[in-house]
Amino acid sequence: MEKAKAWYDKQPWLVGCNYIPASAINQIEMWQAESFDLKTIEKELGWAERLGMNTLRVFLYDLVWSQDAAGFYARMDQFLAICKRHGIRPLFVFFDDCHRPTAKLGPQPLPVPRYHNSGWLNCPTRDVAVRYANGQALPEEVNRLKGYVQETLRRFRDDDRVLMWELYNEPGRGLGKEGKGGFGDASARLVQQAWVWAREVNPSQPIASCAEGSVGRLNTTIGQRNSDVISFHSYDKPEVLERLIKSYVAQGRPALCTEYMAREYGTTFQHSLPIFKKHQVACFNWGLVAGKSQTHFNWKTVEGMEKLKAQGAVLNPGDPIPEPVLWFHDIFRIDGTPFDQKEIDSIRGFTVP
Repeated sequence: MEKAKAWYDKQPWLVGCNYIPASAINQIEMWQAESFDLKTIEKELGWAERLGMNTLRVFLYDLVWSQDAAGFYARMDQFLAICKRHGIRPLFVFFDDCHRPTAKLGPQPLPVPRYHNSGWLNCPTRDVAVRYANGQALPEEVNRLKGYVQETLRRFRDDDRVLMWELYNEPGRGLGKEGKGGFGDASARLVQQAWVWAREVNPSQPIASCAEGSVGRLNTTIGQRNSDVISFHSYDKPEVLERLIKSYVAQGRPALCTEYMAREYGTTFQHSLPIFKKHQVACFNWGLVAGKSQTHFNWKTVEGMEKLKAQGAVLNPGDPIPEPVLWFHDIFRIDGTPFDQKEIDSIRGFTVP
C-alpha cells in the first residue's frame, strides 16, 4: 500500500476518459490491422489534450493478440507514441464482461442506429468465460488467455508511457448461463487467475481490477484486496459519489474512478469534477467522441436492440450519427464540435492552468 501511495503521489491529478476511436464499434475494430485508424486516433487525442486530459482508459482484446501478437504490439507502440505526443499516459484493460457475448475477427458488425454500444464485446467471449468458470476451458483457451496477459505485461512492463494495467472490467456483468441476469461470481475464477498471472510478471506499473461496478461479492472483494490502486465506477449523483470516494480514501489506498458521467443520471462534469479535484481522485468519464459505439445514447436503449437488429437496421459508412436531445456519455461529435460548449469550458476550468 505504501508503494502504491508513493507512486500515486508522484502523478499529476489524472483526468481522462474511456477511449475508443469514433471509427471503431468495438475493441477488435480498434486494434486489428485492417481497421486500426491512426489518423482518427491522432485527431481525437488532440481534442483530448486540448481538454486538459492526461490519461485514457483503453480496452485490449485477446483474439487480436492471438492472431498476431507482434502486429498487435506494434500497433500498441504506435498508439503509445501518439499518446506521448499529446501528453497522455493510458491505462490498459484486459478482460470485460459487458455487452455482446460472441466475437470473431475480420469485418465487424455495422452499428444499430440509436443503440448504446451495439457492437461492444465480452472479453473473453462468453462461451469461453462459462467454460473457464466451470473448470472446463480447453487447454488452448487457457494458454491464450494466460499468454495474452503475461506476454503483454512483459512486453510493456517497464514502459513509462503506460500508466497502469486493469485486469478485468466489471466482472459479473452481462448474461448469465441461462441467457438472462448477471454472470455474477462465475467470473471470479478468471479474475483470481488473472491476478496470479499478472503477479508472476510483476510489471513496474500498478495493477488493478474493478471493485465497485462489478457484480458479485467475490468479484468485488478480489478487486478491493488485490489492487495496488482501487478502480471503481460511479454513475451516481454528487452526494453519493462523494460518500463512496471518502470510503476509499479512508482506507489509505489511492483510488481511481475509472467510469463516471451519465448526464441523464445527474453525474455531469460540472457536478463531479469539483469532487474529484477536492479529493485528488483520478477520474475517467465514459467516452470522448460520439461515433460508431453510440454511447451518447442511454444504456436502456440496449433492451430493444435485438429486435431492430433482426430487422436489418444499420448505420452504413457515411451515414450521419443520430443524436438524442440529451447525450448520455461522450463529449464531441465526429467533426470535433462539442455537445455543449459550456461543458467544455467547465472541464478546461479544472484541467488547464
